[in-house]
Amino acid sequence: MADTEFKLQPDELKGLKRKMVVFPGAVLLLLAILVFLPAGTIHYWQAYVYMAVLLVPMVLVVSYFFKRDPRFLLRRLRLREREPEQKRIVSVSLLFFIAGYLVSGFDRRFGWSDVPAGIVIMANVLVLAGYLFIFAVFKVNRYASRVIQVDKDQTVITTGPYRIIRHPMYLGSIVLFMSTPVALGSYWGVVPFIEVPVSLVFRILNEEKILLAQLPGYKEYCTKVRFRLLPYVW
Repeated sequence: MADTEFKLQPDELKGLKRKMVVFPGAVLLLLAILVFLPAGTIHYWQAYVYMAVLLVPMVLVVSYFFKRDPRFLLRRLRLREREPEQKRIVSVSLLFFIAGYLVSGFDRRFGWSDVPAGIVIMANVLVLAGYLFIFAVFKVNRYASRVIQVDKDQTVITTGPYRIIRHPMYLGSIVLFMSTPVALGSYWGVVPFIEVPVSLVFRILNEEKILLAQLPGYKEYCTKVRFRLLPYVW
């Protein structure tokens, strides 16, 4: 792969550097609002551990790709979906996503759950495992964007976890977010997050329609790799 495929124009590089500073800060601020405000206290050790487990790897991964493939980061920072059905799916899932954090925070305030520290730590290990799995996906698929679209010269990825399932990034996301409320010390927070795998099923079904229509070789890939998300299940 030519080096020019990775390089950015000066204005693109400047914009990317700005986003690299703003994005982690925005994530940190949003998490703080969604968790600490409903909790009604800053004495919430589970939240601090969770935020560290989430944000430290994020900074390291962003730094890694800034050096090796900055154009990949530009793709990852695309946030606006173009497909109407994907917009609807994202809008609905966002409501449940926010609710999951809010419920976890309120759980801390009112003491609905009594999650042992060991379980909280185990949940954080799963959060980290989910993120590291997503990182492994990123390393083999430089077209792994947040939005559903087929880029120019995009090819079908058949290496790494793509040899086993067709949408490994979503599997990592499910592990990460389903572990999130328990990592925050809440069992009740799991209820809203149950929507995450449900919305991803609909997202995958719509995404595959687009890929089958627009990505050369994807139909043949589907015949070789049968399972979308879980081996021998679906």
